[in-house]
Amino acid sequence: MNTQVEGFMTQTAQTAAQVGRSRPHESAELHVAGEATYTDDIPELQGTLHCALGPSPKAHARILSLDLDAVRRAPGVVAVLTAADIPGVNDCGPVIHDDPILADGVVQYIGQPMFAVVAESHDAARRAARLAKGEYEDLPAILTPQAAKAAGAGVLPPMQLRRGDADAALRASPHRISGTFECNGQEQFYLEGQISYAIPKENDGIHLYCSTQHPSEMQALVSHALGWHSHQVHVECRRMGGGFGGKESQSGLFACVAALCASRLKRPVKLRLDRDDDFMMTGKRHGFYFEYDVGFDDDGRITGAKVDMTLRAGFSADLSGPVATRAICHFDNAYFVPDADLRALCGKTNTQSNTAFRGFGGPQGALIMEVVQDAIARRLGRDALDVRRVNFYGKTERNTTPYGQLVKHNIIHELVAELEQTSDYRARRDAVRAFNRTSPVLRKGLALTPLKFGISFNVQAFNQAGALVHVYRDGSMLVNHGGTEMGQGLNTKVAQVVAHELGVDLSHVRVTATDTTKVANTSATAASTGADLNGKAAQNAAWQIRQRLAEFAAKKYGCAAEEVTFANDVVSANGNHIPFPDLVEAAYWARVQLWSDGFYATPGLSWDAKTMNGNPFYYFAYGAAVSEVILDTLTGEWRLLRADVLHDAGKSINPALDIGQVEGAFIQGMGWLTTEELWWNKDGKLMTHAPSTYKIPAISDCPTDFRVNLFENANVMDSIHRSKAVGEPPLLLPFSVFNALRDAVASVNDYRDEPVLNAPATSEALLMAITELRTRSAA
Repeated sequence: MNTQVEGFMTQTAQTAAQVGRSRPHESAELHVAGEATYTDDIPELQGTLHCALGPSPKAHARILSLDLDAVRRAPGVVAVLTAADIPGVNDCGPVIHDDPILADGVVQYIGQPMFAVVAESHDAARRAARLAKGEYEDLPAILTPQAAKAAGAGVLPPMQLRRGDADAALRASPHRISGTFECNGQEQFYLEGQISYAIPKENDGIHLYCSTQHPSEMQALVSHALGWHSHQVHVECRRMGGGFGGKESQSGLFACVAALCASRLKRPVKLRLDRDDDFMMTGKRHGFYFEYDVGFDDDGRITGAKVDMTLRAGFSADLSGPVATRAICHFDNAYFVPDADLRALCGKTNTQSNTAFRGFGGPQGALIMEVVQDAIARRLGRDALDVRRVNFYGKTERNTTPYGQLVKHNIIHELVAELEQTSDYRARRDAVRAFNRTSPVLRKGLALTPLKFGISFNVQAFNQAGALVHVYRDGSMLVNHGGTEMGQGLNTKVAQVVAHELGVDLSHVRVTATDTTKVANTSATAASTGADLNGKAAQNAAWQIRQRLAEFAAKKYGCAAEEVTFANDVVSANGNHIPFPDLVEAAYWARVQLWSDGFYATPGLSWDAKTMNGNPFYYFAYGAAVSEVILDTLTGEWRLLRADVLHDAGKSINPALDIGQVEGAFIQGMGWLTTEELWWNKDGKLMTHAPSTYKIPAISDCPTDFRVNLFENANVMDSIHRSKAVGEPPLLLPFSVFNALRDAVASVNDYRDEPVLNAPATSEALLMAITELRTRSAA
């Protein structure tokens, strides 16, 4: 018996498992060494040209004339293209056709691309793009959600979800709380900006390297813009330097322009945005303006709610419809709302067309609920956690969402109870109150907030995925699937799934670039479904190969196929232990198929967009966080002292990756709610368009005491290895930071009044909220 088989005989089944183990990110060493190839790192072919875009200087105007002569004469310029040069459809909208690739006749926001400059260098193209001269007729511009609401301006018809009679419930409520609230948008600020590299191929073809979360959509948009068939466009993405939703639909414009220029000039063309241009041209997380009216009883139990949401959609629809839908479907968060009237308007504004961003409307919808929960607690003089508990979804009653889905397998009670104990919430609550009674300047705040987040695309058809698995004669494997790697570790998890299914070590599995010529008609890597969908598809492909190998081994060694086992790189059949590569080699000579395609479609989903009713989510992920802050009431400066997080990742495929995702989402969400401020001037120009004016969290903003743990809980639903999605849900965890800051501000008036504090709670906003509260108290 060789040493490999001896090792197999002594190892335990747990050792053999390739899932449920913390394994390094498949590109970690490449990232650290600077050897990971991103789109801009691909060696440029001879003759490669560079493209830049000419931005609009007006928020809303009719183009009377556009003089591009100086642009064409600029050093290094090869060509200048406008909308008239697009042979197909001048549109890159993902849902409806209202988003031109290049402006034609009218511009609708400052920064909107009007033309493309192709030059011998990136610098030459960018400099030339600034030389255009135009004459414009100014048109009325809408710049805020409030203005859009007042004008009744929407990029889509208004939405409404009703359950019961909210008006009657509010009239009968012992208590009511009403008001307005705003949460601003957020720039994705991916490390790698938008980039596409288009290479013309023979017989009218394009090979497009693109930093995108949705290669199949890029393929469709480019083919429509060029008037081609999809099979003429080959889109490839090995990895992205971050996406966060900003490369789901918004990469389309840049993919189309690069492909247009390459096909027109018959030379490779790269279009890479500088950070300023990226800020000015691309959409962000939607800002929301809320008007709310909530009724509750003496215990703080919600009896009815009316909420009107107005989104800053931007100039076109983009993904605003699905974002608004998800916001409405997450207003309830972890709480039962018996009677509800929820409305949303995707307000049309003459600003960048906003798009997907981690959470996709869910964080905005749930945030207003968490603000209301704390407000109810302060009104009643009760602890906010106690108020939350009486509102939690029940196990067998009070367990249906406003949109009609039954909340099954609810673990929020157990999870919050565990976090309350491990974080020492009650004692710390008392300690914070005691500190504030004796500290006139520095004030502390503490908050515990839970989350319930639905997992699946709202559009049923998007919940599908495909994969290819190749087993080579030496026993090594190559996997391709429809998901994209943006740093989240999707490829690592898929590789673990395949390795586990075939009983081999992870080192034997390699995952290749996402490629439209390998797996077709893929869904976007979004909605936290990347591992759920593509993991299942890859598992299905690997399972088929395993079945063939098992049948071959059973016939060869005289046993039933179901008796054959695969573990630790060894196949066991009827007392025989064969190294996996040896069995594969033998199967090849017996003409056994050693590759397979796999497919998965999420079962049990339904959604009626007209009634906003159904079962849009396969399951719910849960979590909770406790945050403690200290606030300087003289300056508005603050620090996060400690954060305790407990998150439900189901039966984690890779705990290290999942904890990393939770940590990253927490800090990113904290930035959205506290430091990242988007500000447009009176002319509609985004003034926070660079790291110098837009502050994302830095290492110094992270708490020195940061405790992140995964809740022990296997998914009851048949997800991939009973895991749960961890991309978007943990972005709701830093609600605890925002509410802790509101708690600290409220302490200035001994918690008697509700602070006027919107998000982001910047130092300036905090100082103004403190001043307003003191003024109100003195009046």
